[in-house]
Amino acid sequence: MEEKEQSLVDHFEELRKRLIFTAIAFLLLLVLGMVYVKDIYLFFMGNLGYKLMVLGPSDIISIYFHIAAVVAVAGTIPIAAWQIWQFVKPALRLEERRVTLAYIPALFFLFIGGLAFGYYLIFPNIMRFLIKLGNGLMTTSFTADKYFSFLMDMTLPFGAAFELPLVSMFLTTLGIVNPYKLVKFRKFAYLLLVIVASMISPPEFVSHISVAIPLILIYEISILLSKVVYKRREVNARYISS
Repeated sequence: MEEKEQSLVDHFEELRKRLIFTAIAFLLLLVLGMVYVKDIYLFFMGNLGYKLMVLGPSDIISIYFHIAAVVAVAGTIPIAAWQIWQFVKPALRLEERRVTLAYIPALFFLFIGGLAFGYYLIFPNIMRFLIKLGNGLMTTSFTADKYFSFLMDMTLPFGAAFELPLVSMFLTTLGIVNPYKLVKFRKFAYLLLVIVASMISPPEFVSHISVAIPLILIYEISILLSKVVYKRREVNARYISS
């Protein structure tokens, strides 16, 4: 009993070290993002064609901080994944270690891919649609706070959603989930994704659908990839037992 308690304490101590290291990495990347925040700001301005307004000095700091935070989150993803992998590595077989190690760079690139999908496809189309609604009736002028809040709403959810297939593969590899559970949860997942799509998109049916469909497709891809990993895991288990 005492050995089990000692082992549990060791696990918590190891987890604490991993979390502290990840937090330090996030803070360092946040500082780095603040150093280059003006260049990133100009990139996100894209082809807007005019400068954005601010309603107070604090808005400038708030916007810079949010931009730097996105950079820090993107950069921290592979670091956090590495720390998680190091934590669970002792419980994995050699083959599982090799497979899950390959997930780490993929997590970063999928997050960036999700941001790019939201920024280059979803965001400009919805932006054009909304501007056309007020064309000839209103003068288009945005505050920096509103513009970047809308931009983050259109990109960050896709950055997170693009991680879902890889996360499902990783959890299936560990035996935490399986494709049958994901299929069973499908109806609730669809409802949740539609709610998320309605929250991050403008209050208009076409916009809701244009955001919800990619999210639902990502969930279906997660199920397919989970099936592949699950079948491979079963084959390996039979091979070892034989």
